[in-house]
Amino acid sequence: MSDVMIERLAAVGIRPAAAERIAALYLQAESALELIRGRTLDESRLLRFWVPGRIEFLGKHTDYAGGRSLLCAVERGFAVAALPRADRRVRVVDARTCEVADGALDPDLAVTAGDWRTYPFTVARRVARDFGAAPLVGADIAFMSDLPIASGISSSSALVVGIFLALSAVNELPERTEYRRAIAGREALGEYLGAVENGLSFGPLSADRGVGTFGGSEDHTAILCARAGALSQYAFCPVRFERTVPVPSDHTFLIASSGIAAHKTSNALDSYNRVASLAHAAFAQWRAVSGCAETTLGAAARAFRGGFDDTQAALGAAMERAPRGSFDAGEMTERLVQFVMESEEIVLAAGDALAEGRLGDLGVLVDRSMANAERMLHNQVKETVFLARRARELGATAASAFGAGFGGSVWALVPRSAADEFTRQLMSDYAAWSGRRPTGAEFFLTDAGPSVRQV
Repeated sequence: MSDVMIERLAAVGIRPAAAERIAALYLQAESALELIRGRTLDESRLLRFWVPGRIEFLGKHTDYAGGRSLLCAVERGFAVAALPRADRRVRVVDARTCEVADGALDPDLAVTAGDWRTYPFTVARRVARDFGAAPLVGADIAFMSDLPIASGISSSSALVVGIFLALSAVNELPERTEYRRAIAGREALGEYLGAVENGLSFGPLSADRGVGTFGGSEDHTAILCARAGALSQYAFCPVRFERTVPVPSDHTFLIASSGIAAHKTSNALDSYNRVASLAHAAFAQWRAVSGCAETTLGAAARAFRGGFDDTQAALGAAMERAPRGSFDAGEMTERLVQFVMESEEIVLAAGDALAEGRLGDLGVLVDRSMANAERMLHNQVKETVFLARRARELGATAASAFGAGFGGSVWALVPRSAADEFTRQLMSDYAAWSGRRPTGAEFFLTDAGPSVRQV
């Protein structure tokens, strides 16, 4: 079976070096699925999906405010195996731990925040609410992941995507009128799944409780729409593809997971949501003062006719007129300046630099983004700061923390010929700096991989 799976993975665009590792994940997922089914799996009905994690190359806390991001998938992720049921029951098993989430496709399904079960139950509840006009069937679903958990590589959103795809497939949701009316293609699906996670409405589909985060659809869009060997530039609210920028073939990515967990279902959740709320509050004040008609911060920034210095001055003036509330004028100004610089300057300039082979300029731009995350977003920890700076000192073309922050990972774009030695050196330096290698820290190399695949 392993050789057959490797061939299938290769046929959908996964590199041979990654295909062998991913095939082993499927063996474990299918063993777990067989265990909860209590019998041999029916190969003719078995559904398999490869759901990758993602790198946010640039676009720190921009998507939910209508900004831009540069994104790619990684060659690690979730191997998902599923079989339809005859009833509405949904059982999801983590093949690594053999823990089972047992629920149902029920519009009133109780969802308790706190661990990984939050994600499949949130999806099951929303599917029942949005697509339950006609009968639905449940599924037995098993997954096996080789992503570091709570590391900023989007393991939670990948799980959301994987569970939805399994439930969608067993119910043939794309054939339903309510689905076609709301979701036209993968980019729209990415935006919808962002709404599932954050609890917002999507087109004609009503809002419901999400998982507790105030995020956007960047992660889901990258997972569903990434292009192998390239970065994809998207704008959001709504999702809009803007361009593809190839990654130099003589470079690869090193992912350095700090070992500092950034769980969106624990203490980091409040910090993460505060960054989002700050952007929304500041934009509301800007609209009130300026009278602009745009509905997102990104749209307002693009509509402003002044240069960046004028924009910064206008933002500061608007925030000074804000009524006393949860955020002061200084922190709102700081948040808006970071957003405008990241979305409207750095993402665009970095994409141009990469496309034109100006790798020195790329590194400087990414350094600026990282500095702004430290000084304006205030979402970095000392571990991610060290890893990004040390990677640059060791000769990385560019390096940055990514994801929600408050822990997580750093990516480094490094010459392929030196990647193995670079990885060993950064690991050694991190261990020496910290006095030990933090529990959970993990380093791996990856190319920009393909998006979701059914295999």
